[in-house]
Amino acid sequence: MNEESNGAPQADVSQPGSRKVEKARKPHRRAVWSTIVATQLVVALATAGSVFLVHQNLNDNIADGVDVEHQVEKVLPDGVEKGDPEPLNILVLGSDLRAGAGNGIDNENADGSQRADTTILLHVAQDRKSAYGVSLPRDAIIDRPDCKVDGKTVPGADGVRFNTAFSEGGPTCAVQTVEALTKIHVDHFISLDFNGFKEMVDAVGGVEVCIPKDVDDDEHNIHFDAGTQVLDGQQSLNYVRERSVLSVNADIGRMKRQQAFIASMISTVSSAGTLTQPQKVIDFLGAFTSSIEVDSGLDKLGKLVDLAMEVRGTDLDKIKFITVPIEPDPDNPTVTLVWGPGADDLWERIRQDQKLGKDFSAGSIGADDDPSGDNGGDGGNGGTPGSGSDDESAESAERVAAGLCA
Repeated sequence: MNEESNGAPQADVSQPGSRKVEKARKPHRRAVWSTIVATQLVVALATAGSVFLVHQNLNDNIADGVDVEHQVEKVLPDGVEKGDPEPLNILVLGSDLRAGAGNGIDNENADGSQRADTTILLHVAQDRKSAYGVSLPRDAIIDRPDCKVDGKTVPGADGVRFNTAFSEGGPTCAVQTVEALTKIHVDHFISLDFNGFKEMVDAVGGVEVCIPKDVDDDEHNIHFDAGTQVLDGQQSLNYVRERSVLSVNADIGRMKRQQAFIASMISTVSSAGTLTQPQKVIDFLGAFTSSIEVDSGLDKLGKLVDLAMEVRGTDLDKIKFITVPIEPDPDNPTVTLVWGPGADDLWERIRQDQKLGKDFSAGSIGADDDPSGDNGGDGGNGGTPGSGSDDESAESAERVAAGLCA
């Protein structure tokens, strides 16, 4: 990470917490878009001879997609006609698979089994002007339906953790479980393993985070200095999975931290510093395509590009991340969770392609947020500028509880 890239010296990020960054608001995406497009056009023309080889290599990275037998048919929201652009629902899964070089973190899953360490239902609006991701806790207690995987039935079970859907039947069963529980048709899924996550972070030169206090987790060998800094791939993986020091509410806080990290990563990937450097883009796409499992609708590079082109006009401040309403499990309140009463209202909003609204957006993480929490007076969490100090204090407390800077 200390070598020069494209002629520019890179700061040392070999030691956790060692790279401090100056506070500066990132430029608005549209403000740099024309420069990016012009630069990429020149690059494309200058490197036309290698475009086919790059495309073919990336395409070969993607394994054949999986056909999903859906639990819910696609129903268009009110006012959307057949043939119009449709809202999209994409299930994003972070597999904790330990098999393969670079995936080993601790002794969990040493047998090569896997679970969904992260699950986010991403809703992209029909007009493509906004999107929001909903984190689904892996330890929520649910009734898992029967799943159809590769022509075989994976028996369902009542009163089990949500995460068992992935461990019992992979991403296909996870999709079918989400559909059965929410009555939302999932258009696509993308499952990414740990190694791909690390390589994607390294490809863009690291991702900025703000850590509110020093971390010394000797049990898992995770150590960070407090402050705003850029983390490399391994450090980032340690950061989003740390659950002993940063989050007083363990997995709930960890989900919030994951949301903040993904938001910062989206901002980094969308920045001119990434998009105007072809090698960064190629390395990022190489890491991504070689580490994903997808449905048959996304198993070619062209299909992924088409999807990216559809959402290219979504401004960063219109991309939000929230968590499904949750509450302690009455049968085991200190260990597991259940979805709260507000979950049904959220699923209906998604089915009808509605905006989050104030009730759900309060406390959200935005892709344009400053990791330090300093976002021009709105708390950095989707609140209304100038809102009451009590609301801002509550949102700051929530960030701190999740291991984020207030």
